Amino acid sequence: MQLSIALPCYNEAENIVDAVRDVALWLRSRGHQGEVIVVDDGSRDASSLVLQGLKVEFPELRVVTHAKNLGYGAAVRDGLDAATTEWIGFMDSDRQFLAEDFDKLVALTTQAPFITGRRRHRADPFMRKVNAKIFGILTWLILGVWIRDVNCAMKLLKRSIWQQVRPRVATGGLFNAEVFYRLKRAGIVWKQVDVRHFPRKAGAQTGAGIHVIFTALKEMLVLRMKN
Repeated sequence: MQLSIALPCYNEAENIVDAVRDVALWLRSRGHQGEVIVVDDGSRDASSLVLQGLKVEFPELRVVTHAKNLGYGAAVRDGLDAATTEWIGFMDSDRQFLAEDFDKLVALTTQAPFITGRRRHRADPFMRKVNAKIFGILTWLILGVWIRDVNCAMKLLKRSIWQQVRPRVATGGLFNAEVFYRLKRAGIVWKQVDVRHFPRKAGAQTGAGIHVIFTALKEMLVLRMKN
């Protein structure tokens, strides 16, 4: 199988080595021909230096660099834009997912061109879970899209459908919701499977920040008005 996995990275110097190694070794162990694409989204820590060092150990590693922080959605989008294989996907680089769970998604690629994970037991702080529930309800009310665990950061899709579902509005936390919104409008079939989720052990979460939440809500309204 030809497969590219994008890893968005913002100030993940403490996690990115293990994240890249996890994905690269999984690809090799399964015999998949592919690449690991890390998008350094304007990191202010040592992420850039760490990534340069990793290229020696992992020739399948490609790095896309943003001069400034553009947001989670922009990082995932640019990583998938850079992918060259038949199947493309992404996973967060915070080590809350393990690449071997992509096996569950790969198993469904004969049934649909888009496969998403679902965190069955989400290992996040209570308020982050509350925010996620509220976001899911707003996505349903405003965009008419109801997906269990819409923001699960483990997804695979055929590159041939990427331009159909590629977000045109979201640069931040709305990324996944806009993808599903465009899947629905295009009538593209998708499948979902449970994946594991682990507590973050290093680095700081940024997805629940007030600026991120405000930007996602603003983008949701813009998306609804434009379509």
